[in-house]
Amino acid sequence: MQVTYWAEHAWLGDRVEPGVAIEVTDGRITAVRAEVPSPPPGATTLRGLTLPGLANAHSHAFHRALRGRTQVGSGTFWTWRDVMYGVADRLTPDSYFALARATYAEMALAGITCVGEFHYLHHGPGGTPYADPNAMGEALIAAAAEAGIRITLLDTAYLSSGFGESPNHHQTRFSDGTADAWAERAAALKPAGHARIGAAVHSVRAVPADQLTTVARWADEREAPLHVHLSEQTAENEACLAAHGRTPTRLLADHGVLGPRTSAVHATHLTDEDIALLGGATSTICMCPTTERDLADGIGPAVQLQRAGSPLSLGSDSHAVIDLLEEARAMELDERLRSRTRGHWTAAALLRAATEDGHASLGWADAGRIEPGALADLTTVALDSVRTAGPAPRHGAETAVFAATGADIRHTVVGGRHVVRDGLHQLVPDVPRALADSIAALSG
Repeated sequence: MQVTYWAEHAWLGDRVEPGVAIEVTDGRITAVRAEVPSPPPGATTLRGLTLPGLANAHSHAFHRALRGRTQVGSGTFWTWRDVMYGVADRLTPDSYFALARATYAEMALAGITCVGEFHYLHHGPGGTPYADPNAMGEALIAAAAEAGIRITLLDTAYLSSGFGESPNHHQTRFSDGTADAWAERAAALKPAGHARIGAAVHSVRAVPADQLTTVARWADEREAPLHVHLSEQTAENEACLAAHGRTPTRLLADHGVLGPRTSAVHATHLTDEDIALLGGATSTICMCPTTERDLADGIGPAVQLQRAGSPLSLGSDSHAVIDLLEEARAMELDERLRSRTRGHWTAAALLRAATEDGHASLGWADAGRIEPGALADLTTVALDSVRTAGPAPRHGAETAVFAATGADIRHTVVGGRHVVRDGLHQLVPDVPRALADSIAALSG
């Protein structure tokens, strides 16, 4: 299939160009031509600023059901977790599919073309495997297909409640018992045209140290992405030091978990040695600012990590909001609050984290750029909304990052297919209703 898109303005990595024709064959970009003043015959017009599709590098789809509920009163990360467990307890493969389909459709409306799903809800109540041991993961893969986006299913090893502790009654649905049993089940997952399979270590508290290498080896043998929650809470660091006499980062390094295909999520509370280990391994850091501030986690040392050699990616994590432009903006603005200085990242650098580096962290190195050979995944930001009107188009990247929101996404194209057109999802006709119905089905 051949199609041509004409972008009124397009961000080509380091600059905004007016009038860009993007030719697509069988889902890949075959030519990019700038200085095309009007749409070529038969071309589909994208009014606004067209970017590479956004990559949401860290998602827990079922957390979407928590929006609004966990904002009542106060509490801590740990009390928030108890509410989260209540939702997880009620999910089935069918209800998980419905919620994930609606959540991924919301992502498409926000310009996200690829999601990294950090998936640990594997089994039925009490930990009993389903007839298909991967029924829950397959539901997520199918949900992404119906919502029209790509997915990297990061099948997650979650084996213990804490250092030396068995899973609690909520966590039995997460656990395969051993890393070897996890690896056997995860090996049965199959990629698809829109789906790739990766691995995850939930955290150092959830995978015993002597089993970390098994997960790392599984990913290495497949050249697959490997993600891990890292040092999100100071309590985890303290418990790890008490159990192993070393930080979580050092523990991961000592067991072969760090490397260029590894992404550390949050990395909020790190020592100088931790930063050097992560940067030296060129492990990506996935920052999730809206969740980190929602849970009062803290502000991670993203500037120091990038200087040490770690690429940065972005995720919406618990989906307090789903808006990668807000995540990009928040990374810079949170750092400004902490340092009381401005300008840690340019708009171009923040867009790179939201596009190319995010895709690379999910195993899609052929996405995240508008250039020949890349996957034809595009998102277009309106430049004429109440938030974005006024600045000259040449400042479109700055306008997108520092003024626009997910509500300003006009078009989303995945593999050359128009998934969102003029702000309307073409595959899920009523996304708000799909969200409301799938969440209401879990109320208890």
